[in-house]
Amino acid sequence: MVFHDVTYARRLERELSYHASHDALTGLCNRRQFELVLEQALQDAVSGGREHALCYLDLDQFKVVNDTCGHGAGDELLRQLAARLSTKVRESDMLARLGGDEFGVLLYGCTPRRAYAIAEELRNVIREFRFSRREHRFQVGASIGVVAINSGSGSVAELLSAADVACYAAKERGRNRVHVYQTDDHELQERRGEMRLVSRINRALQEGRFRLFVQDTAGLSDDARPGYRELLVRLVDRDGGLLLPMSFIPAAERYGLMPSVDRWVVANACRLLVEESARDSEGIWAINLSGQSVCDEAFLEYVMHTVRESGVAPQRLCFEITETATITNLGHATRFMNVMHGMGCRFALDDFGSGLSSFCYLKQLPVDYLKIDGAFVRDMAEDPIDYAMVEAINRIGHVMGIRTIAEFVEDEAALNALRGLGVDYAQGYWIAEPHPMAADDAVAATRVPGRC
Repeated sequence: MVFHDVTYARRLERELSYHASHDALTGLCNRRQFELVLEQALQDAVSGGREHALCYLDLDQFKVVNDTCGHGAGDELLRQLAARLSTKVRESDMLARLGGDEFGVLLYGCTPRRAYAIAEELRNVIREFRFSRREHRFQVGASIGVVAINSGSGSVAELLSAADVACYAAKERGRNRVHVYQTDDHELQERRGEMRLVSRINRALQEGRFRLFVQDTAGLSDDARPGYRELLVRLVDRDGGLLLPMSFIPAAERYGLMPSVDRWVVANACRLLVEESARDSEGIWAINLSGQSVCDEAFLEYVMHTVRESGVAPQRLCFEITETATITNLGHATRFMNVMHGMGCRFALDDFGSGLSSFCYLKQLPVDYLKIDGAFVRDMAEDPIDYAMVEAINRIGHVMGIRTIAEFVEDEAALNALRGLGVDYAQGYWIAEPHPMAADDAVAATRVPGRC
């Protein structure tokens, strides 16, 4: 007869079970376990008619701790804060670390009003918490999203998504506050739509489902240089439809995806321009860049490397940055522009006149083109104020040796007015509609209504 000592096996089994359901850093339940218990609470709400609540906590200013004292300090802060929060929730409730600096709290038998009060208590606990590391002393806050769990809550994924959106709304309203999700909140519905778009954008990046279109301009002055063409990005959805920039760029900007999109554009634009140079050796090709990308030092290194490796002539590349993004991030924008200008690339300030109209900064920036905001161009033939704005921007640009491009030219009256003012280029649907840059993209996709 063979005897087995099952004590060790059982202890090992318990340890494995614990580690599978708990966060190694804080000792709290992990996301996997939290979602399992959340599913049970949801089923209880549906079958038993009971009401529960979910709180989604995201720490504010946590990155400052990591950046100042290192990730070890950040981990210690999370451990201490988790221990503090554990003493503030009821035994019947569940506190979990969902990942990074995010926590979840499941409140059983809790109305939205009571859940809001508890969330405020947790927010105050976090706000009053102080973390010391060497000579540094830190104060963090928390943005908290609250969502009711009832018979109409949908799936666990939908619950977490709603709580995440409410948490984001709390951050947008100034951070360190609580926001309760309401199904009829149009702003939150818009955020949920953007968050769904984020996964579509990420999949499109992974699967290479972006396409470049090009929109030509018309030279209006006798000495206008060779053609200026703007490259525009489109997202090809899985059903073959084309999403225009305004359908996905706001979500990409809000969730920090623009540097990845811009990298794709730069890499593919350089590749296609090398192929195009056999047919057109002089034209200028413009690439739009976001403020996020311009502020990213790694993105600058990427663009420098890509331009060099591709073999494209730098003087044929023009990077378009909006006036607002440039002035808002002036230090980063100036460095980016100076470095790439030094390589031979050109720069255009896009949507000029739309907000800041900062003529004084033009003296500091290596700008080759001013793109006059289409809001002034569209009705300039009938509106004397719009006409005066276009005239002023064009005149100052020329005094400074900067070429001017008028956007949104959509009728002959506007075109004639621009020609009379001596604007260098006109761009818009009256001149030319965007068309696929690569020949093999000319068929393929059905356009979703909209412009640009």
